Amino acid sequence: MLNTSVRTLRRLKCCCNNSSSLLLLAKDCRGNGFTVSKPKVHPLCCNSESNISKFCVGERQSSIQRWHVLKSRRSLHTETDAYLAIELALDSVVKIFTVSSSPNYFLPWQNKSQRETMGSGFVIPGKKILTNAHVVADHTFVLVRKHGSPTKYRAEVQAVGHECDLAILVVESQEFWEGMNFLELGDIPFLQEAVAVVGYPQGGDNISVTKGVVSRVEPTQYVHGSTQLMAIQIDAAINPGNSGGPAIMGNKVAGVAFQNLSGAENIGYIIPVPVIKHFIAGIEESGKYVGFCSMGLSCQPMENVQLRNHFKMQPQMTGVLVSKINPLSDAHRVLKKDDIILEFDGVPIANDGTVPFRNRERITFDHLVSMKKPNETALVKVLRNGEEHGFIITLRPLQPLVPVQQFDKLPSYYIFAGLVFVPLTQPYLHEYGEDWYNTSPRRLCERALRQLPKQAGEQLVILSQVLMDDINAGYERLAELQVKKVNGIEIENLKHLCQLVENCSRESLRIDLDDDRIVALNYELARIATSRILEGHRIPSRMSSDLVSEQNNSEIDSACSTGAIV
Repeated sequence: MLNTSVRTLRRLKCCCNNSSSLLLLAKDCRGNGFTVSKPKVHPLCCNSESNISKFCVGERQSSIQRWHVLKSRRSLHTETDAYLAIELALDSVVKIFTVSSSPNYFLPWQNKSQRETMGSGFVIPGKKILTNAHVVADHTFVLVRKHGSPTKYRAEVQAVGHECDLAILVVESQEFWEGMNFLELGDIPFLQEAVAVVGYPQGGDNISVTKGVVSRVEPTQYVHGSTQLMAIQIDAAINPGNSGGPAIMGNKVAGVAFQNLSGAENIGYIIPVPVIKHFIAGIEESGKYVGFCSMGLSCQPMENVQLRNHFKMQPQMTGVLVSKINPLSDAHRVLKKDDIILEFDGVPIANDGTVPFRNRERITFDHLVSMKKPNETALVKVLRNGEEHGFIITLRPLQPLVPVQQFDKLPSYYIFAGLVFVPLTQPYLHEYGEDWYNTSPRRLCERALRQLPKQAGEQLVILSQVLMDDINAGYERLAELQVKKVNGIEIENLKHLCQLVENCSRESLRIDLDDDRIVALNYELARIATSRILEGHRIPSRMSSDLVSEQNNSEIDSACSTGAIV
């Protein structure tokens, strides 16, 4: 709907205690950037202007006294909540120590040097620990330590949702669970309600508690997953190391601390309970992380009167204009470009794309979509050519053509004659630095952010670099171009390219790239050169492990079909 400012996104930081970590940000997230409406301020002693002239000194003194009483009660309530939060946290919040190693997307056959990070987590029912996904991303070893104990216990990552920045850990040691209590999940706090953030931020080794109030509730950019989901803004300090710690309101959890806004004082964000419950429920039902649903639409607000008149909207009608539809979504089956979405599951959508939320607050209708379970249906009311229609749409998580994040897995690659082919991903573009949007190849960047897939399994394959050898001399300037065809056949993904090259029966291999560039190689000489180049660059395999397994399966199927013994 409205694009989120890149400058604003760069100020959002995950709060894992790791000074060397690189923020992975998406330039163009298709979510909405709307703020909630301001709460109306009610005077304590007068309801209208006409009462001001009748306002006597005694009433004013009485009102001031009542204001001081309310303020002292609120202060006492906040302090009581903080003390209660400490008592609850002592037997629930743990410190997490992670050793991780991220892949090198420029050299996809090797990892970067390992790094150590620290974060927080807390116990939930079922002897599980809830924390942030970025605390354990690309982990190789995880330890946890409970408050007051010198012992660190080995933990395993049971499930992780990088999209919502949440993860679940399990600890097999029974000794660890002795004396531990779980925390219960509460509700979304109202504005100005007090919360206490508990965790292990930098600056010390013991548990820390900071107090604050709720400032805002709205969809926010999740830095780690580059997605737009509901988040709660608070004015409590959330520092590196706080990530994964609970924000406690009363005796229940109001959210999970996960990021802050750099350059601003005491602006932190917590993941609200509805997002947490959606994450946990999906794991309990299917045994794995299922993701958040999307309609696969890009919409435009209808705030302009002339625009509404052009599409024959009645004065009482409100909604948003459909600009793009993901071909892989179920909405592509029934909706059309220039449709006006009026309602979602009976909830009217305003011209700015928001729907009612609680008391005089509004939130983007994307939140209603994201809270649906996979394969659930929704009734969408649409205005098309001046006539209203109702459609049933099945919702499910959708993967973009170019993945925005790719944690806990090795990147795919294929090398032939020193030509290194990889699927385009945003993590690959992030290798160009924090200002990757301006420093990475412009054409690849625009395709990564805006191009939609045409079919399932489609990838944009690029020639990332050329490992120099006599066989490929003169082709080094063709790096960073997209691969279009192999021997005249359009490629679908990296696996398809690998199959076409490996099964080539011609004397000459032709590869068509962007800008009508062509690579031509003598196939047999290129195969011989491949082994020489791999040995010279100390590369263990010409293809990634996922392609090796696919290639082996293909060879077995081929042998079985010809009756050969394998």
